[in-house]
Amino acid sequence: MRVEIWTDINCPWCYIGKARFEQALAAFPHREEVEVVHRSFELDPRAPHEARPVVPLLAAKYGMSLEQAEATEARIAENAHAEGLPYLREGRDAANSFDMHRLLHFAEEHGRQGQLLDALYRANFAEERSAFEEGRLVELAVEAGLDGEAAAAVLADPEAYAEAVREDETTASAMGATGVPFFVLDRRLGVSGAQPAETFTRALEQAWDSRVALPLAPLAPKE
Repeated sequence: MRVEIWTDINCPWCYIGKARFEQALAAFPHREEVEVVHRSFELDPRAPHEARPVVPLLAAKYGMSLEQAEATEARIAENAHAEGLPYLREGRDAANSFDMHRLLHFAEEHGRQGQLLDALYRANFAEERSAFEEGRLVELAVEAGLDGEAAAAVLADPEAYAEAVREDETTASAMGATGVPFFVLDRRLGVSGAQPAETFTRALEQAWDSRVALPLAPLAPKE
């Protein structure tokens, strides 16, 4: 069974939702037969590449005061901490995530996508140093077990894996996804949002039970 997860590195609920899904998957009896693939989704494709503080961005986007935006960040931090995830309550920044998505597709080809995604989330949500600092993505790629020179070459070529990112986003749009995280199980069952682990457990069970078993080919007659 394949589970595809559309996320954006700038999305804290994607960070939290990943942890909740993995909690459900760890207890799933057929977890060894589940393939997890992470797909690209940009919350703001027009976001500038220069990092900006998150709190003013939230306030402007949702029409709230800075105090309300700070309270929103604090509530998200509480949810993250409840899942055992580190999360900075203040001082985070955000920028365009397209290069991160391109690098994740590169990592997928080398079997290190999950490791790179974890490194990106940690850098963006739990570390004082900005994930968008120049040269930081190459460092994170190396931490995830990828070749640094190869990762730098990908980032230096704006077209490298760009089409793969766009294809993911086109597919998400065709499926009706307007936000993330968005989980799709075997292209038959969708779950939106950072749901509780129990919801993911039920989704995994439902998707597994509804699989169509392929008929066995008849044995060739003996001569």
